[in-house]
Amino acid sequence: MRREVQLKKLGLIINPWAGVGGPAGLKGSDGVETVRQALAAGVEPQSHRRAAVALEALKPYADGLEILCYARDMGESLARECGFRVTVVGEAESSPSTPADTERAARVIRDAGADLIVFAGGDGTARNMVNALGDDFPVLGIPAGVKMHSACFAISPKAGGEVLRRLMAGQLVDLHQREVRDIDEKSFREGRVSTRYYGELLVPEEGHFLQAVKNAGREVEELAVADIAAHVIEELDPGTLYLVGPGSTTMALLDELGCGGTLLGVDLLRDGQLIAADVGAAQIERAIEAHSGPVKIVLTAIGGQGHLIGRGNQQFSPGVLRAVGRDNLMVVATKTKITQLGGRPLLVDSGDPQLDEAWAGFIRVITGYRDTILYPLGNGEGSVHVL
Repeated sequence: MRREVQLKKLGLIINPWAGVGGPAGLKGSDGVETVRQALAAGVEPQSHRRAAVALEALKPYADGLEILCYARDMGESLARECGFRVTVVGEAESSPSTPADTERAARVIRDAGADLIVFAGGDGTARNMVNALGDDFPVLGIPAGVKMHSACFAISPKAGGEVLRRLMAGQLVDLHQREVRDIDEKSFREGRVSTRYYGELLVPEEGHFLQAVKNAGREVEELAVADIAAHVIEELDPGTLYLVGPGSTTMALLDELGCGGTLLGVDLLRDGQLIAADVGAAQIERAIEAHSGPVKIVLTAIGGQGHLIGRGNQQFSPGVLRAVGRDNLMVVATKTKITQLGGRPLLVDSGDPQLDEAWAGFIRVITGYRDTILYPLGNGEGSVHVL
């Protein structure tokens, strides 16, 4: 939507420790211990400096602008250094300040009458904004963190300043709801990429000054696969037997569950536990017969070729496929893999032409966290039916 934002009272929130872990190779800045290690390594916090670059664009308008902020290093110190009129509406309850302090500050500043809140931080700070403000109060992120996969940040502090300048000049800007995403830093430091969608923020967007979500456009494959795994895990039902096919995308699911498995084989999963690894068709059929509950297949396509069934996963025999049923397929693929098909359908070549023909049609494909598409599944003979 396009509307005018009367920028007379600007909320300012600074996460003073945002980004401090990056130069120290700590892959993030969450947690008091991480901050301590970074400071011990001689790293100087950068969030105030980066926020100052953005606020520089507003100095010509200082006489008509009031900054609402928390005391000291959460906003007051910088706002006064930059020569703005400052109203302190609260202070952090902890030192160093915590995410709870950030969320309280956002609510207090909003309730004090701010027209917009600008915050300097990373994805963790953006999450705080979602928790405190929801998706209907305008905010703008100044990038100051280690990881910024969310779409609520300006592409640079200077670009953020330009957006604020246009608002201060009374120009109309577009307000859009933009995704907030984050990586679990503990998992990341252990070599596992675990990312998720947290919500959306209402963000002023003007021209090319706002960044896209990290895995949009040219997708970051590892992050996209982790998103898919997170989505599938949320959909896992207790008591259901899952037949997990080969591939790095499906392997990410097993890795996320911490239960092991085989990259190039078929594994059996129930209640989040691996019950058999690298099984063949006969063993799968026996497991299905012995199982009293629902059965589902989790599988992915071969990149470039698009084969979903019949290349590298012949363990899913026609007998297994008929026993499970088409409606119990959970197909996972990154958007990059789908895009590389150039519109060609995914393919099923089970060795049973009647089954292949019957299963052709549009099928649900999980492409990210809470992100699914419908995509055609064909039998290689040009027939794709809408079911």
